[in-house]
Parts: sequence; C-alpha cells; structure tokens
Amino acid sequence: MTPLSRRAFGTAALASVLVGCGGGASESSASAPARRTRGTGGAAGSGERSAGSSANAARALGRSAPVRLRIPAIDVDTPLIRLGLEKDGTVEVPPITAHDRAGWYRHSPTPGEVGPSVVLGHVTVGEYGDGVFHDLSRLRKGDRIEARRQDGSTAVFAVSSVRTVAKAAFPSDDVYGDVDRPELRLITCGGPREGQEYRDNVIVFAVLSPSSP
Repeated sequence: MTPLSRRAFGTAALASVLVGCGGGASESSASAPARRTRGTGGAAGSGERSAGSSANAARALGRSAPVRLRIPAIDVDTPLIRLGLEKDGTVEVPPITAHDRAGWYRHSPTPGEVGPSVVLGHVTVGEYGDGVFHDLSRLRKGDRIEARRQDGSTAVFAVSSVRTVAKAAFPSDDVYGDVDRPELRLITCGGPREGQEYRDNVIVFAVLSPSSP
C-alpha cells in the first residue's frame, strides 16, 4: 500500500467498520469496532501459519485493484465496487439496490498483495431480498474464492476459517492485524435479527493459494 493508503486503512480501523445489513430503507448500518494493530493478529484470526513458515506458501502479487469476486460454493459472482471512508472516518458500505454488489475497501491491500484485503457485502437488501453475501456463513475451510484483478490476473484464495461473532466483540486484531502473506477478509452481518439489525458479524478468513499466478 502507499503511505496514504496505509494511513487511511489505519484510520478506518481506529474508528469503526460499518457493515450494513440492508434490513430496511431507513436502517442504519451496524457498527463493529476495530483497532489497528501491528504483528500477527490476522494470522491468529485465520488459524494458519504465516507465509514465512511454509515452503508451499503462495507468492504475493503486485498491486492491482479487484474488479470481480467469485465464490463457486455459494454461487456468488459479483462485480466489486470501490469503498472509501465516510466523513466520520468509518468505512463506506455498498448501496442498497436491487442489483446488490460487494465492495472492496480501497485503502486495504488489493487481493494478492501482502496483508489483509477487505471486502464488505450485505446479507439482505431491504425490500429487494437477499444480499450478495447472504450465504457467506455456509462457506467451509478449503472453499475457493477468486478475485479477478484489473491487470487481468486472478488471485485465488482458500477459506481458512469462518467465524460468527457478536458485533460487540468484533475481533479487530484478527481482522486488521498485520500479516506477512496475502490474505482476504469477507465481512457481512449474521446471527439473530433484532428488528432491522443483525446481532452478529460473519467473517470469512482466506489465504492466497499457491495456484495463483
């Protein structure tokens, strides 16, 4: 990441990550507090060894923005929009529309770069029904995730873990902590629904596969 991107990524993590659940037109996004840390927080979240400890580790890719995300196990094939920061320093979420799309947080590493690349999506989109990440919690270890990049390459990831956590106990260090290999975080809402809000967050941790170019 560039120095500006690193600062913006850190700013967002020090504020909060907003993951809109799309329960209704007037719904406010649900907040999940996050704290930027340095070290191996992300590696702890993924439950896998770091790149430096495995002879089979995938080689990191250069920076190239993602344009599409495919998750065959849950029939997801979505364009990726770019998300930035709101005026209050929180992360933008994709708009609630009939043609729901996931969004890549543009101040995080691009998929395939060293570090945790962050993608957000809705679980429901109000009157339009299911969101693009409606079935995210069904993913299992080893499931394939493909991020097509602007340079024509595809970063292929394997799910390492799927966690459903209370928003009040959002694992900031695990999600945003520095890691020494390319990783991916997919985030949406989940768990019991209370009015227009969901109680939990669903977080998918994934690591770059050696099969990536």
